[in-house]
Amino acid sequence: MFAVIQTGGKQYRVAQGDVLRVEKLAGDVGAAVTFDKVLLVGGDNVKVGTPLVSGAKVNAEIIAQGRDKKIIVFKFRRRKNYRRKNGHRQPYTELKITGVNA
Repeated sequence: MFAVIQTGGKQYRVAQGDVLRVEKLAGDVGAAVTFDKVLLVGGDNVKVGTPLVSGAKVNAEIIAQGRDKKIIVFKFRRRKNYRRKNGHRQPYTELKITGVNA
């Protein structure tokens, strides 16, 4: 059984046992997280929400909190002596899906 959940402005297809990285969520390592914004539940009998499936939940456990690799943001205007260099590391939360409840 799988589900499509929405978190952090993005949608993810998840099944029990999956490990995924999402936008940073509040909580410590080992804490349980429940997603109520379930858009679709698949398996033997498919349920599609309009836009959400009522009563469906996805349970997960926080494995890690971290920051992604650094990206360089460089702004440049030729012949104007304009240069701006910035770095950015996006925070993330790594989750393990423990259950999909339709």
